[in-house]
Amino acid sequence: MRSALCALGAAAALALLPAGHARAEGQEPDRDFTIEDSRITESSGLAASRAHPGIYWTHNDQDAPLIYGIDSRTGKTVATLTMAGVGTPRDMEAIAVGPDGALYVGDIGDNLDGSWDHVWIYRFPEPKQLKDQTVRAQQYVVKYADGARNAEALMVHPKTGRVYIASKNEDGGGLYAGPEHLSASGTNVFRRVGDVPWVTDGAFSPDGDRLVLRGYFSAKEYAWKDGRLADEGTAVGAPFQGQAESVTYTTDGSAFMFGSEGRNSRVVRVDRTSGGPSAKPKPTEASGGTPKSPAAADKNDPGSGSATTGFLVLAGATVLVVGVKRLLRKQ
Repeated sequence: MRSALCALGAAAALALLPAGHARAEGQEPDRDFTIEDSRITESSGLAASRAHPGIYWTHNDQDAPLIYGIDSRTGKTVATLTMAGVGTPRDMEAIAVGPDGALYVGDIGDNLDGSWDHVWIYRFPEPKQLKDQTVRAQQYVVKYADGARNAEALMVHPKTGRVYIASKNEDGGGLYAGPEHLSASGTNVFRRVGDVPWVTDGAFSPDGDRLVLRGYFSAKEYAWKDGRLADEGTAVGAPFQGQAESVTYTTDGSAFMFGSEGRNSRVVRVDRTSGGPSAKPKPTEASGGTPKSPAAADKNDPGSGSATTGFLVLAGATVLVVGVKRLLRKQ
């Protein structure tokens, strides 16, 4: 049933994908690609490699300590990393690359909305060679100053190295800042520094001046200053995807890469428009603010006009997928 619903969402997404996103297959890196690895069925995080141009790191939304390196030129897995030195993950949801050249993995999901009094972050150096290997990771214990939270977005600032988490809530979540340096020997308390809409992933731009946050149906890019969101955000052209779970910037900051769950899931490149965070998205891109819940779309979204009916079909399919997914995890 779960597979059927995921297929329904994916089919709806493909039917609604704007023509502006269609690209011919080519050999250039950092373009649209399909994840071909049959083991990757719930790609829930995405990070552009700093050490290996054109490679994107991802992982499943599950309890296996595995990280996959995907070549954006071919969609093939070129490295499978097995994390050692950590416990059994519970709900890995996000991945990011820090200025220290390390990969940070957020085991931060909590589908029971506050059932766990702590979550974990794993960190290990990005490998110099692309091959299947075991990597020794450091495990950090994380708590929130205002109580347990469900979260799917973890971001590492590319200049300061501070780690941020965006919680996920139907009525809007919070942006939480970790300590200046994570401690492996004690508890790392994350404190709320701002409000955010429904968020499934996020990423800092390579220069650290912008932060993109995505939800199921749309995404916004925010100006970033002094460790805070500096504006109300500007809608970017997030594509329609069956289970929209991930986003990152290309290493040069010229585009976003949007990913989703499902077998043979598609990663879609969306070029940034010039002019910084206040620039308007291109006419061919779907725009609009991120709704507070996956059932609420922005009625003022200029990019949704002729696709309203299809958009509602996709929304219903996605809500069904999410609902069944939660029920299965509670069993």
